[in-house]
Amino acid sequence: MPTGHTAGDSGPVRFRERFLQGEPVETGVRASILDSWQRCRSLGLSPDGSDLPFTDDFDPDGRIVRAAAPVLDRLQARFSGSQINISVADANGTVLLRRFGEASLARSLPAIQRVPGFVFAERVAGTNGIGLALAERDLIRVYGAEHFAERSQANACVALPVRDPLSGRIEGVLCFGYPRSAENPALGDMIRRAARAVERRLLRQSSARERALLRAYLATGTGAATGLARGNTVDEPALDLRPDDRAVLMEKAAELISRAQRAAMGVSLPDGRRVTLVSRPMTSASGVEGLAVEVLLPGPASAAPLIVPHQVEELPGTSTNHVDHADHAVAAAVSRLARLATASPLRRGPRDVPAATRAVTADAVPDRLLVAATTYEPTEPREIAERPEPAEPAGLSRSGTPELPSSSRRLVLFGESQVGAYAVAARRRLELLSEASASIGTTLDVRRTAEELAETAVPGLADFVTVDLPDAVMRGEEADDPLGDLRRTVVHGIRDGLPFTPVGKRIDFGSTAPQLRCLTSGRAELEPDLKAAAGWLAQDPEHTEQLLAHVHSLIAVPLVARGVVLGVASFYRAQDPAPFGDDDRSLAQELAHRAALSVDNARRYTRERAMVLALQRRLLPHGLPDQDAVEVAHRYLPAESDVGGDWYDVIPLSGARIGLLVGDVVGHGMLSAATMGRLRTAARSFAELDFPPEEVLSHLDNLVGRLDRDDPDGEGAGIIGATCLYVIYDPTSQRCHMARAGHPPPALVHPDGSVTYPDLPAGPPLGLGGLPFDAVEVDLPEGSQLVLYTDGLIEDRHRDVDAVLEQLREALSHHPERTPEDTCQAILDSVAPTHPCDDIALLVARTHALDPDRIATWELAPDPALVGEVRAAALRRLADWGLDDAAFAVELILSELITNAIRHGAGPIRVRLLHHRTLICEVSDAGNSAPHLRRAGTTDEGGRGLFLVAQLARTWGTRHLPEGKVIWAECGLDGV
Repeated sequence: MPTGHTAGDSGPVRFRERFLQGEPVETGVRASILDSWQRCRSLGLSPDGSDLPFTDDFDPDGRIVRAAAPVLDRLQARFSGSQINISVADANGTVLLRRFGEASLARSLPAIQRVPGFVFAERVAGTNGIGLALAERDLIRVYGAEHFAERSQANACVALPVRDPLSGRIEGVLCFGYPRSAENPALGDMIRRAARAVERRLLRQSSARERALLRAYLATGTGAATGLARGNTVDEPALDLRPDDRAVLMEKAAELISRAQRAAMGVSLPDGRRVTLVSRPMTSASGVEGLAVEVLLPGPASAAPLIVPHQVEELPGTSTNHVDHADHAVAAAVSRLARLATASPLRRGPRDVPAATRAVTADAVPDRLLVAATTYEPTEPREIAERPEPAEPAGLSRSGTPELPSSSRRLVLFGESQVGAYAVAARRRLELLSEASASIGTTLDVRRTAEELAETAVPGLADFVTVDLPDAVMRGEEADDPLGDLRRTVVHGIRDGLPFTPVGKRIDFGSTAPQLRCLTSGRAELEPDLKAAAGWLAQDPEHTEQLLAHVHSLIAVPLVARGVVLGVASFYRAQDPAPFGDDDRSLAQELAHRAALSVDNARRYTRERAMVLALQRRLLPHGLPDQDAVEVAHRYLPAESDVGGDWYDVIPLSGARIGLLVGDVVGHGMLSAATMGRLRTAARSFAELDFPPEEVLSHLDNLVGRLDRDDPDGEGAGIIGATCLYVIYDPTSQRCHMARAGHPPPALVHPDGSVTYPDLPAGPPLGLGGLPFDAVEVDLPEGSQLVLYTDGLIEDRHRDVDAVLEQLREALSHHPERTPEDTCQAILDSVAPTHPCDDIALLVARTHALDPDRIATWELAPDPALVGEVRAAALRRLADWGLDDAAFAVELILSELITNAIRHGAGPIRVRLLHHRTLICEVSDAGNSAPHLRRAGTTDEGGRGLFLVAQLARTWGTRHLPEGKVIWAECGLDGV
């Protein structure tokens, strides 16, 4: 029972009354009924209107009548004694046949409804079984108050469209009417079986026409016909035609038949041979018009006969006692073609019918008619013109076909042009679906996927396509309100300039618009004639009137995948005067379904990529530290396909030095981004301990190895790997100390504009373990530039690495005056791939030197008596720098550090003051023992020196050298 149907019919009645009074009805009424009510209101229908109209403009002996009458007679016997009445209407809603379970039911009807001709179309009769079945083009039920008209409130009905099995076109409607109290769920199954019986009889009528055409062909008495009578076919082995050759011939023969004219066509077969197809018009004795297509074979004719198969598929109701073998052949052919034409081509592709390359004979219309075009040289058919002269042209028969020896002509196919056109259309639909499989979803970009849907559908299905998606879907999310958050995403068609809502604008569909209906119901909405589509016209009269000057038919299809509403696609027809039909709707729905899956994949990828990219950017440095050693610029470009684990860092070190770091974690996705964060944190920690580059890489190598071993899913297989380049620049000596672990070498841009790549040992990638890393030192004059990058900049499957490095050299050379920002942009513009398949991290640093006047150095022997002299010299230098306020702290710090070096270290001892952003005090010696801060006891005589240093200095630490160590302390200059 329908939603809202309750005892006493209070539910439907109540909702119907609310609707008629203009109140909103959002729930409690089935969508199809509510849509029909809205259409009826928009058409100005009244529930208590006049009687149904009557028309005599119908064929009382049409195909649907001849096919349905015997079926209705059997149904009448089946329902004898019941209150069920059976009706058959044509495609316009005009009732042509009616049967009653009880004869008395007919007497209860008005006299005008007892004879054929009264119309039940929705546009005149309101919501009813026949009219709604034509509107919905599917099985429907209508109960009591769900009818729009008051006169039908006591009735219920079930109705189903009846289709031509060959064309798929709706020929009429079969309807069972009954009192509401006589509802029986079995009626749905029974009406389906009855409709199939009528459709089989329609098919039988078509097969009779085909048999008549074959008899007419045989009666011509030409050589080709004689050969066919002996059983010769194009399957004959002597003709040496392979399955691909036969498929090409069938494809082109169907095109010739669909053109409904006498013509000749040259066809190149896949093996290189060339034959000619000729179409011959003919008319049977009963007046059936059609065409026969023959192949004209070059060279000597083959005379080896074949026998027409006797075991053929028999149509229901066709007896071998009344049909000859040729008739059997035609019946089998039409039956197979019917199964292909009625089966939805949307669920089949070229690979789904490979075995359909059956024997292409006079007795078979092959399934291969529906296979996508194979490789052949297309040739447009050439019409064979009629000659006005009374004399027959030389070389032509009386039918206008070129005369050739009978042994060189073979029948390929025969049929009516309309049937041929349907076969060609079905094949082209499969070609379009095959193209869609290859063309839609080639990227993981939501907008591009929507564009691919439109590009595939134009012009094969529609002349114009628009796609509207919610903003949330474009961001990779699920839309909370897809009906109210739509934005025009794609407009594509055979030409520009039509008054469609432009891309980027928000779309507000009216409550009766087909697009909104399809989003609500989840089904494709077909509007064959937009001029009569009240719901479409009512949404925006001014805009729709402008569009009507260009388009005339519409299919609106929701984009739904995995239960998520992603948007709506609208297909418009403009050039072809024929309106969209059910086959077009099914094709549009299949295309939209495939596109929706691709859009959903792209949406999910966009969401995941956004999450990974957010994590990646969160784990990268948010800003650059304040320092004067280098001027730095950086870039990070995520890959188009996925986000990797590239990182960079700038690390201030003791002694005014700066650490520059770039690295790359193998792989992409969340794991790589998380691993990158762990490695960057560890690398920064190791660097701040003042380890030299090679030791930092050794520690990172051990860390990556532990991550691999600790991974619960890796099973020790080494799923994590990384590369790294670490450079330390000292502005006091203008030297770089660098090491790399499987990473590309840096580029050095010298002040004169020359570019070099230092001879730096590559080192193993991080994670291999057990192998050492080597470091080198390079002099870098002030104004030089260091260019550090990850492999995404230079490694590309389409480019040679050496060539890209040379390209990078060219981009950097002769421009020493560039700022690091300009250098970054120049590299990305000229070297980076257009569509990077890997992340790119880029770090450019222009070096500066610390003014020698800001450096003070003293060397002394390990003699305590010399401490006072160095202390006095340091105070004088502080006075020269104007830092007298720092004298007290510096004096205490130097006294403690020099004394510790003399007592616990080894000579020589070196003292250095650096006037930088802070005042840096350094004391170095040749010993390896490092001091440790501790809390001295109350009775201890020593141990308080480093505690005083820590209190007076902003920070302090130890830096180990190849020979010895440096103890340093930084004093702030805020109060100076």
